[in-house]
Amino acid sequence: MLRNWVVRYWYSFSTTGLLLGTLFFAASLTPTLIPRNYLTQGVLSGLSAAVGYGCGFFLRWLWRYLELPELKARILIGGKLVAAVACGIVGLVFLWRASEWQNSIRSLMKLAPVDTAHPLEVGAIALVTFIVLVALGRLFKLTLIFVSEKLRRFVPTRVSYVIGTTIAVLLFWSAADGIIFRYGLRVMDSSFQRLDALMPPETQQPTEPGKTGSAASLVRWQDLGRMGRSYIATGPSAADIGNLTGKPAMAPVRVYVGLQSGSTPQQRARLALEELKRAGGFERSTLVIVTPTGTGWVDEQAIDPIEFLHNGDVASVATQYSYLASWLSLLVEPGYGADQSRALFSEVYGHWRTLPKETRPKLYLFGLSLGALSTELSNELFEVLGDPYQGALLSGPPFASRIWRSITDDRNPGTPEWLPAFRDGSYVRFTAQNNALDIPGATWGPLRLVYLQYASDPIVFYEPRSLYREPDWMKTPRGPDVSPELRWYPVVTFLQLTLDIAMATTAPIGHGHVYAAEHYIDAWMQVADIKDWAPGDIAKLKQHFIDARK
Repeated sequence: MLRNWVVRYWYSFSTTGLLLGTLFFAASLTPTLIPRNYLTQGVLSGLSAAVGYGCGFFLRWLWRYLELPELKARILIGGKLVAAVACGIVGLVFLWRASEWQNSIRSLMKLAPVDTAHPLEVGAIALVTFIVLVALGRLFKLTLIFVSEKLRRFVPTRVSYVIGTTIAVLLFWSAADGIIFRYGLRVMDSSFQRLDALMPPETQQPTEPGKTGSAASLVRWQDLGRMGRSYIATGPSAADIGNLTGKPAMAPVRVYVGLQSGSTPQQRARLALEELKRAGGFERSTLVIVTPTGTGWVDEQAIDPIEFLHNGDVASVATQYSYLASWLSLLVEPGYGADQSRALFSEVYGHWRTLPKETRPKLYLFGLSLGALSTELSNELFEVLGDPYQGALLSGPPFASRIWRSITDDRNPGTPEWLPAFRDGSYVRFTAQNNALDIPGATWGPLRLVYLQYASDPIVFYEPRSLYREPDWMKTPRGPDVSPELRWYPVVTFLQLTLDIAMATTAPIGHGHVYAAEHYIDAWMQVADIKDWAPGDIAKLKQHFIDARK
């Protein structure tokens, strides 16, 4: 009886589905932007195989629906056996090459090569994932058929299938939305909230009255959140800066307002302004408005360099708007970061423009990841043309960034998407690991905008249309850390890039969505028009940050 069940189960599979599923499985083993381990590869491959099987099953259904000639049973049985053998061979060949493909990325990112892609583990995880997803697909089909049969007594057959499909989709979507998305996101929200409240034992409340979170501060230490406390506590001291530069230095001013410090973006922004005034931020030569990532993190690799470049004569201010990871915030609350960024810019810029132009600090904006998107939305050019701030540095801008997308799409002909040139370079320039900001013959205008982006960053170069077309950034010439073995495959590349987004911060520093201080140095020097550093001193500063990470 078991043998009969196995035979029936085997013949219940679509031959077309198995063929397409195997091709999708094989294509999923090829590289994209971020190196994968065997666990993520197995899940991706199983998902790809299931999606390919679903596509093949749909094509088979469409064939029958159009009443095209059916193959004879003998041919069908033989074809299934041949398909099974072909599937096995293709799968084994691609599994054998998987480590070579992964090493093609790892070598560019200076990671140790892997000896094996763990084909047994990948195959087992992929098989389990495939079976689970196919089982869910069959449950969907049973639901559709059950509803359709009940309706067939009252409506025509094809109408019953349309209604049955609609009801099944609504039922499954409601279950996914209620159980997976809402419950799952609620759990993650709670987890991130508890993590944000943690007080690391090595992070002590500052005693200097001028620091945010001190006894004299307008912002309570416990309200800063985990990321805010880290940002305040880890900044370089005047001695740290002076020892490296050999010049008199000041302790930078860092102001941070946590999510618990106010119930609305406007309240937190007003508190940040008052704390910035109290700490003497407007008395520095340079002021930076920072929009953090989704978790509230301000990347020290980005802010430390400008503090060193200005010998500590810098103030920065940031307000937290979330404690979720940027990709989750982008999914759940994409507009909330923009609301907070807009409120903070309005408060700080509004006060800044009332100050005498001769003595007020130069004003810059900075954002990383979701913070870059929110910084773009914090103001419109027509609002500041009468009295513009000096510039902005945006790193790792998400693919959904409106201004970034518009500039990239309208780039100068012949320049690659991963490093575009825009018009005469007087307003906006792009750079990556290798400094590309010194454009021959180009002169900056009054407002400077620089995008720092790595070609291997999926947060930047995720392309929803990769489902059905090859993204421009895949075309030659490719970025310095993008695998030459990368190929575009319909549907599969979309699934690969979707996984890459979740893994973007697992890349080594200087690649993916992990930006390095030495690359920020070149960008800040252009944005802030810093000219008083000798090339040897710049190289020394870059090496300082490289050594600090070891």
